[in-house]
Amino acid sequence: MAAYDYDLFVIGGGSGGVRAARVAAALGKRVGIAEEYRFGGTCVIRGCVPKKLFVYASQFPEHFEDAAGYGWTVPEATFDWKKLIANKDREIARLEAIYKKNVEGAGAEAFQSRARLLDRHTVRLEADGRTISADQILIATGGRPAAHPALPGNELCITSNEAFHLAELPKAIAIEGGGYIAVEFANIFHGLGVDTTLVYRGTEILGRFDMDIRKALHETMEKKGISILCRSLVESVSRRPDGRLDVAVGDGRTLSVDQMMLAIGRVPNTESLGLEAAGVETTQQGAITVDAYSRSSVDNIWAVGDVTDRVQLTPVAIHEAMCFVETAFKGNPTRPDHEIIATAVFSQPEIGTVGLSEDEAAKRFEALEIYRASFRPMRHTLSGREEKMLLKLVVDGASRKVLGAHILGPDAGEMAQLLGIPLKAGLTKDDFDRTMAVHPTAAEELVTMYKPSYLVRNGERVD
Repeated sequence: MAAYDYDLFVIGGGSGGVRAARVAAALGKRVGIAEEYRFGGTCVIRGCVPKKLFVYASQFPEHFEDAAGYGWTVPEATFDWKKLIANKDREIARLEAIYKKNVEGAGAEAFQSRARLLDRHTVRLEADGRTISADQILIATGGRPAAHPALPGNELCITSNEAFHLAELPKAIAIEGGGYIAVEFANIFHGLGVDTTLVYRGTEILGRFDMDIRKALHETMEKKGISILCRSLVESVSRRPDGRLDVAVGDGRTLSVDQMMLAIGRVPNTESLGLEAAGVETTQQGAITVDAYSRSSVDNIWAVGDVTDRVQLTPVAIHEAMCFVETAFKGNPTRPDHEIIATAVFSQPEIGTVGLSEDEAAKRFEALEIYRASFRPMRHTLSGREEKMLLKLVVDGASRKVLGAHILGPDAGEMAQLLGIPLKAGLTKDDFDRTMAVHPTAAEELVTMYKPSYLVRNGERVD
């Protein structure tokens, strides 16, 4: 057996790469890991963590309004964008340091460098030109916001990356896209007082989510004052003499904004990694092709997380990393389980969802029972806010197994995490019905909807 510098070398210091490096090093393996930007990856540095902090910041105007109904007199509030950015940056720096410290504490060697494959066992560290060898190599370089080179004026646009570092809070912004990143940032900017327009080519925002949830959120966002233009495209972006931007939309209108944000998807970070030199195959979109165990076309090179373009969620990357360690170093071949993954959209109100939507379930099952409850949550009764909450269960009419659970409203993400357990366990609607409610809570509706709202037979609704 050839002697290598490392048993495992990881390229990419995000959630998946760091987890694999830490766990493998804890097993006594010789582990190296290279990150060219900042340890923590997309989620910690320029994704879910700073985004959630922005979400919290943007919710306070409604909290201040709602307080009046509960007897509080809140003085006129002011907002300091620069202070939010500074506090966010301080927290991200703290988390970044923890990620790197944890890797090194487990016994792995961390390199602040871009890494490039020279062959299936050799990696070049671009920062100093050093060349190292490794028995096993894991690629976990993640993804980045998709560019739009065909859009005239695309160089004037920002993505979610730049949104976290704007020098000034814009007075008006247009966002192209209809996925969760576009929707979340539309709500963030609107909550911070920005005139916000969402432009989406599809017929409804948030494709692949349950249609009832999508429509309810769309309606609520528009009631809040967010303009949503579906079946529309941005045709060009140009700079005006006053420094603002003119955004030409396909229906003939022109939006005058301070920032134009593109949120039209993400692409894998595989350029200039030396994949061709090592013989690693990629898809037409640039994602690394892997088998069910995250092994690439080269048997000692693996890939996890967004660079494989399977399920683009941080917990999924971590799960894939753990399965990789089981397979590569513990003699326990383990396939990542991508079925029934709970997820959340931190819109306002937020979405929590697990399992199949009604439309997806109708394609797979002959008979469905749909349980649906829409109501004003208790927290809004004294505030006077008319915002509705929606809870929905999709149930197989034959086995009574709960196939999907979908929530729109306060704390929906927290509920989705807990609902992931019974759905993963394959519990039935009868199990839900036998569960005692916690009162008064919004979540109690999940165990007190005894009668179906309607049935679905062979894809058709039956009232």
